[in-house]
This record gives sequence, C-alpha cells and structure tokens, in this order.
Amino acid sequence: MTRPTALVTGASSGIGTEFAVQLAAVGHRLVLVARDEARLRALADRLGGDDHAEVLVADLADPASRLVVERRLAEPGDRPPVDLLVNNAGYGTAGEFVDTDLDVLAANHEVNVTTVLRLTRVALPGMIDRGHGGVINVSSVAGFLPGRGSVYGAGKAYVTMLSQNLAGVLGGTGVHVMALCPGFVKTEFHQRFGRARSGPGFAWMEADRVVRDALADFAKGRPVSIPSPLYKTIVVAARLAPPRLVHAVARRTASGRG
Repeated sequence: MTRPTALVTGASSGIGTEFAVQLAAVGHRLVLVARDEARLRALADRLGGDDHAEVLVADLADPASRLVVERRLAEPGDRPPVDLLVNNAGYGTAGEFVDTDLDVLAANHEVNVTTVLRLTRVALPGMIDRGHGGVINVSSVAGFLPGRGSVYGAGKAYVTMLSQNLAGVLGGTGVHVMALCPGFVKTEFHQRFGRARSGPGFAWMEADRVVRDALADFAKGRPVSIPSPLYKTIVVAARLAPPRLVHAVARRTASGRG
C-alpha cells in the first residue's frame, strides 16, 4: 500500500513539528512547510530524509510565496497527492487593535484566515474525488472567548466555524475536516511576539499531548477537538455565562487584574 501523505504548515516548531513527528511515526510521508529552511531540513533529516519528507519553504503571509503550497496541493504532478492537510501556521501580534500597524494586522489575517481558507479550498476537491482525506485546522480556545488585543481570537473563531461547517457539508464523502482548539501550549509562539507565559502552570499543555489528543479525535470523526478537561470546561462556561460576565472576566484577565 502507498503511504498516505500529510502536508503540515508551520512545521518548523511547536505543534507543527509534533504533528510531523507523530504522523511520520504512524506511516505518513510528510510535506513540511515553513519559512525557516534550515529548521525544515533538520526536521526532514530527523524523519528519515528525502524519501520520507519533502520541504517547501514559503512565507504564508505573502500571497506569491503561498502559491508554492497551493500548487503542491492542487497539482502534485509526479508527487503523491496530499491525503491530510494540517493548517497549523499561526501569526500572533501583541498590543491593542487600534495601536497595531495596519500591515501587521493584514499579515496576521493572511496567515490565520486567508491561508486556511485558500489551502483548504484547494485541497478538498482532490480529496473528494479520491473518496478519502482530511483537513485539521489548528484554531484556539481564544476563538470562543471575547478579549482585548488584536485580531487573533477573531481569526480563530472564523477557523473553528469554517471547520464545523465543512465537517457537516462533507458527510458521506470520505473526507473529514476538524478544528483543533487548544489553550496554552508550551511552544515558541508567545515568545515570538514578546509575551511571557501567563496564568497558572497547570494551564499549560505539552505539544505532544495536544497533537496526540487531536489525532485521536480526528480518527473518531469529531468536528472540534478541545484538549484537556480544563479547556473543555472553560468553553462550556463561556457559552453558558451571561455575555456581560464573560466580557468582564476577559477585560480583567487581559489587564492583569484577574
């Protein structure tokens, strides 16, 4: 049997690297996407070299650079088609919306929203034609909660809803879409835009646990995966609590008073 192929964006660190490692361990061939070629090459070597991992260097905030990934998904040529797309790449910004440079906000939107839309749209027709495949869109618990800051939570709310809608529409096609919505995860993400880890230690999850739970939920056909009982409880509470209370807690937490 031909090995399935998974394309993982943001594969050079954190959750993306863990997806690549765990998928390789169960027999997937990988297409690794990120901006940092040196890290991608090192990961490809770790996974077994060119026979096991393909490297695509792309800046997903740049539409022209992103075309490399879109073409790999739509027109594999003599390469194996992608059976599983993991839209993991993320873009975080610090500071309030009105204080953040417009170009930075636009780049955030390109990575967190537009890239997910475009890559998912490009990947799905071939999967449907073949009668199997799937997409895991890495979203966030932040998409369920109002908060201050820039556009991160708003973008993740879109990703979660898009994934849920597609999961319903694609029933019976052999293709499944799922949103992965973790909370705090021990990666480089916060450090990259100048934020220290906040909150209690028990709220921070290891990336390997997040990915392991996500793959288990995907195999069960769940439209949304929220790792850990803590974050499941937070999401349920946010849905049931009066909106004014949710907004008040979000304001206190963001200002450091809660």
